[in-house]
Amino acid sequence: MINEQDTRFLRRAIALAREGMLTGRGGPFGAVVVKDGEIIGESSNCVTSTNDPTAHAEVMAIRAACATLGTFQLDGCTLYTSCEPCPMCLGAIYWARPARVLYAAEHTDAAIAGFDDSFIYAELAKPYTHRSIPTEQSLQNEAKTVFIEWADKHDKVAY
Repeated sequence: MINEQDTRFLRRAIALAREGMLTGRGGPFGAVVVKDGEIIGESSNCVTSTNDPTAHAEVMAIRAACATLGTFQLDGCTLYTSCEPCPMCLGAIYWARPARVLYAAEHTDAAIAGFDDSFIYAELAKPYTHRSIPTEQSLQNEAKTVFIEWADKHDKVAY
């Protein structure tokens, strides 16, 4: 159930999207991570200003929140974003494991503005041998040994 606090934080994400766009940081996207009613990380999209294609607002806000908390998990946090997350951001969100996500605009709204990620969803559904970026596999057995070593590692930090 969306409440008044949720609306306030969603509006902050939208304001960050507008601010980042107007100041030339990147595309029109913003995100805020909140824990116990306090913002612990926020960002607008920074792709063009940092020349980093992974610098989406959600990823940047997750990075900031994790730095604030000193952990790689966002337990008990809510991520507010100005737009429905793209596939990359959705992956980052699932790895960060916040308690919930609230978004404002839909991916179809972003597509109208030129940010259409439907081709990525279509690519993910294809076998890697049929994707538009050529992808090949090699040295699987050598690489698998690292996972075996990880499984046997006694001082690992599981995530």
